[in-house]
Amino acid sequence: MANVKLIPATKALHTGASLERKTKRRVTGYARVSTDSDEQLSSYEAQVSYYTDYINRNPDWQLVEVYTDEGISATSTKKREGFNRMIADALAGKIDLIVTKSVSRFARNTVDSLYAIRKLKEHGTEVYFEKEGIWTFDGKGEVLITIMSSLAQEESRSISENVTWGQRGRFAAGKVNMPFSSFLGYRKGEDGKPEIDPDEAETVRLIYRLFMGGLTSNGISKRLTEMGIPSPRGCSRWWDRTVESILTNERYKGDALLQKNYTVDFLSKKRKKNDGEVPQYYVEDSHPAIIDRAEWDLVQAEMAKRKAKGPHHNSLSPFAAKICCGDCGGWYGPKTWHSTDKYRKVVWRCNAKYDRATACATPTVTEKDISAMFLRAVSKLRDMREVLRSDCEAIREELSYTADIERARKRVEEECGEVEALIDKLIRENTTVKMDQNVYNSRLDGYNQRYDALNMKLDKLREKEAMLRHESKLIEQFENDLLTLEELPVDFSPELWNAFVEKVTIYHDGSAGFLFKNGAVITERL
Repeated sequence: MANVKLIPATKALHTGASLERKTKRRVTGYARVSTDSDEQLSSYEAQVSYYTDYINRNPDWQLVEVYTDEGISATSTKKREGFNRMIADALAGKIDLIVTKSVSRFARNTVDSLYAIRKLKEHGTEVYFEKEGIWTFDGKGEVLITIMSSLAQEESRSISENVTWGQRGRFAAGKVNMPFSSFLGYRKGEDGKPEIDPDEAETVRLIYRLFMGGLTSNGISKRLTEMGIPSPRGCSRWWDRTVESILTNERYKGDALLQKNYTVDFLSKKRKKNDGEVPQYYVEDSHPAIIDRAEWDLVQAEMAKRKAKGPHHNSLSPFAAKICCGDCGGWYGPKTWHSTDKYRKVVWRCNAKYDRATACATPTVTEKDISAMFLRAVSKLRDMREVLRSDCEAIREELSYTADIERARKRVEEECGEVEALIDKLIRENTTVKMDQNVYNSRLDGYNQRYDALNMKLDKLREKEAMLRHESKLIEQFENDLLTLEELPVDFSPELWNAFVEKVTIYHDGSAGFLFKNGAVITERL
């Protein structure tokens, strides 16, 4: 029989430390609170003090540091700076043991929790969870941690679902929350509801006026920055997207669209724009309006009109996407001559002038040329204003007649309702009576295609109605501006240009046809 001799272990299984040479374990504590409330911060301070004393009382332990995350609630560890710094130090060999309150304080995400523990174990760092009494180097440790982490993760899911349910309940009840600290124009009233901030509201109205005066979002942001007006978040610089969000936000006309975004899942907390995945709620007259509804609608129509013109309108100049080439129909754009010397000059010419085999023969013009022709055209327009008044009224009367479109829209809406009823009837029939599924699917597809086609038709009719209202409003505004023009301007005015001019066409003979917003055309020469 073979003789077996036991050779005792000389190093610790996970840490590799010598069993013969007694050294103190380098220990740290980890404390985290979920919110920044006073009560939680008191708990936070108590935890830091507790772990400092707890570690120092053990003669075999040496305190490294108490790592903390204050006012952070997250199911993921990605944003927890204290936690991530502690893990990095442990992996660098600076920590032997981490003491923390519980599995849920360490991580509420099973994947994050187990990944961190296994990574720490590979580098000889143990974790002790006081509440559960779990040591991760214990053979039962990982099984218990998996169970406890899963329970903590499920608790997070439950809390997240309850919060989401509560939010949607408030949305359905029409309760509107407003981020007052970053929402320009409103402040929290004594009753907790939004009330208009007069100074900020004037900035909002200025933005709408500048936009209808012809400036782009980029031009408005530059103007506001130059004027020293603070942004919604109190910054000195304005950004294009901030201006555009103000111009398109329905809350400025007193309404509120709720649940524009939603949380994809409770683990990542990732937010996504709601493109129909979850319900939305539209609340009319939920709070006082800063912008008149008609003006707000006019801005939306103008924005859609500019976007349809393409990137040529993205300019600080009022002439952008207003001057057209009589040869090819393309837009004129600014070109700089002698950009590096004293003869520097900005001119406008057809952007597609040299794109074809035969170059456009339309001339290059300066801003001074355009301004002078415009002032002469406005002078003629003013002389004709009494005649133009009746023309404008006739045009507005014609544009306001939408009875045919309304009748067509109502017919299509009724037909949509009929198709919806057929779809519902077919689905109920399929659940109560045995049907050939090929026949069922074919009929259902046919109904759905018919319903989609009707909806497309309905959208076009609604767009046509909105466009007619927009054009009528433009004519009314044009008429008012013309009738109140007591004196002709001596200098060019971008505001007057944008109020009157729809388009200017430059022809190869040097003439320019000014198409005004009432449809009148006046020709001037260079």
